[in-house]
Amino acid sequence: MKALLSTAAGGPETLELLEIADPVAGPGQLVIAVKACAINYPDVLIIEDKYQFKPQRPFAPGAEVSGVVAAVGEGVEGWAIGDRVVATTGHGGMVEQVAVDAAKCYKLPEGRDYIEASALLLTYATTIHALVDRGQLKAGETLLVLGAAGGVGLAAVELGKAFGARVVAAVSTEEKAEAARKAGADEVILYGRAPFDKDQSKALAEAFKAAVGPNGADVIYDPVGGDYAEPALRSIAWEGRYLVVGFPAGIPKLALNLTLLKSCSISGVFWGAWAARNVAANRAHVATLFDLWAQGKITPVVSGIYPFAKGGDAIAKMGSRGAIGKLVVQVSE
Repeated sequence: MKALLSTAAGGPETLELLEIADPVAGPGQLVIAVKACAINYPDVLIIEDKYQFKPQRPFAPGAEVSGVVAAVGEGVEGWAIGDRVVATTGHGGMVEQVAVDAAKCYKLPEGRDYIEASALLLTYATTIHALVDRGQLKAGETLLVLGAAGGVGLAAVELGKAFGARVVAAVSTEEKAEAARKAGADEVILYGRAPFDKDQSKALAEAFKAAVGPNGADVIYDPVGGDYAEPALRSIAWEGRYLVVGFPAGIPKLALNLTLLKSCSISGVFWGAWAARNVAANRAHVATLFDLWAQGKITPVVSGIYPFAKGGDAIAKMGSRGAIGKLVVQVSE
């Protein structure tokens, strides 16, 4: 079978489309004939050896796939060859076939498109865990979403609205602002490109404060980091919850006196590790997501579809922070 492989640390241009052996379904596994593989920011990092996990090379990037069950391993119940499936892989998804633990697989409802389905799990499962378990978001509260036009950002806007929050979306361009509005944001704020000097940082903090209102943001969802973090934290409400999701703009250093002044908390969001430790709770969250998807309250936004051989281009687009919503590599028809 064909696989788009990282054979040496580097950017997307180092990926090679090569022939490798077909996978075999081990005990507790399914082999999936991959239809589509969605791209996420960790794919940018993992091929450069900058992610927290460093797989042994050669490996394929790609952490979530949709497709059809091609083989069922020993001990697996409830699955049959030909079943439609979505799954998380951690890495290894940009291949024609992949072996995945059945615990990480979910039956794709009939009538759902493989492209859209591939873009659901990581962003929305990360976000529902963040907002419900870590942020304890309640109806009527104010949610500030940074990077609100990215995959997890749009998921946060949609889920925030589904859970009854007032959502303020922060983005860098008017095109991204329109995407956030379409996702349901109540208010949108435009910010500039970091780095910021002291005056620019102060001005951004004031803009956040004006947008979230005099009581502050009850929950701040930050998948951006960098120089955006402290201005956002300054707009938090009393006993607010700041959710640390990712760092495409860099890892920030926050003044912890701000947490004392607002009696607020800063919570890390590491969905993959949480899901591995809380399998039943994670599956319950995914069931909720499927219900919201069926109701039309969430809809993955796919702004670019790439052929298999051009998967590296999708990763490059993600790395430039130019993507709106998700980018998907179509592995097969």
